[in-house]
Amino acid sequence: MNPADADADADPAPEAADPAPPVDALPAVAPQLRELRRRAALTLEAAARAAGLSPAHLSRLETGQRQPSLPMLLALARTYGTTVSELLGETPADRDAVVRAPDMEPTAAGGWTYWQAGAPGRGMQALRVHVPHGAQGDIVRVHAGEEWLYVLKGRLRLRLGDTAYTLAPGDSAHFDSLTPHRIAAADPGGADFLFVHTLLQSPATALCLGGTTQGGRHDGI
Repeated sequence: MNPADADADADPAPEAADPAPPVDALPAVAPQLRELRRRAALTLEAAARAAGLSPAHLSRLETGQRQPSLPMLLALARTYGTTVSELLGETPADRDAVVRAPDMEPTAAGGWTYWQAGAPGRGMQALRVHVPHGAQGDIVRVHAGEEWLYVLKGRLRLRLGDTAYTLAPGDSAHFDSLTPHRIAAADPGGADFLFVHTLLQSPATALCLGGTTQGGRHDGI
């Protein structure tokens, strides 16, 4: 038996409840997650550990019982050495340098909405993101890589380590993703921002580092 196919039968201790409903809007994600894990020759346990998830949670994502948030998609894309576009089953014919506005299809994940703002398959990934007020604001993330964001609309709360910032439209931030960070909308209307992050191709360098975060999760963004 291929060790990448050896999924755990037993479900570990339950995690904090995920507010996302069972996946309906992202039908291509579940089979893609399993296929990409097999292609990377990773067991369920190894892939989950690299992405900062429990094996049980990753198993539920692969079977479509849970909807992955955008940070989870980013963490899994890093783990499998691919892009969010491929996780979503998108197969663009060409890797154009220009992405036209009509081609930017919105995708909802974990309460956030994002649009691909750059060509897939590159060493960096660019997104336009809308964060509703109250969505995922309590999740602290730590992982390898760099991130850059630029606020377009609304105000964004950014916490880097022990320092909190409120970013207004026109403000930007560029930071090492190993710094524990948290992102949330400051206004009831939410916030829109441009986001660029590095895509790390090696699962070994994609390990999320640090101790236990709130909710026990270490994700992307």
